[in-house]
Amino acid sequence: MSSNEDLFQGDQLREIVENQLTEGNPIKVKETLMRLMMTGTERSDAIDYIACALGLELENVVNNGAQFNSARYAANLDALPEMPWVDEE
Repeated sequence: MSSNEDLFQGDQLREIVENQLTEGNPIKVKETLMRLMMTGTERSDAIDYIACALGLELENVVNNGAQFNSARYAANLDALPEMPWVDEE
């Protein structure tokens, strides 16, 4: 596992998501949580889905030196619970 992969693991990503929910920023995170829960997703699973979308964006920042792209993060949140960015095997 590379040092970049060690930067953000599941627990840290979930903590960031919980902080985003507490702060209400971005509001899209709370909207996504509510949408997922209203369609029958357990809260813990919804947090995991959101953490995956966040992890994807943070990976791009770390690996490519890119700026955090809020629009792409929002688009990935909109796609949940589908994760089209995950390669099918």
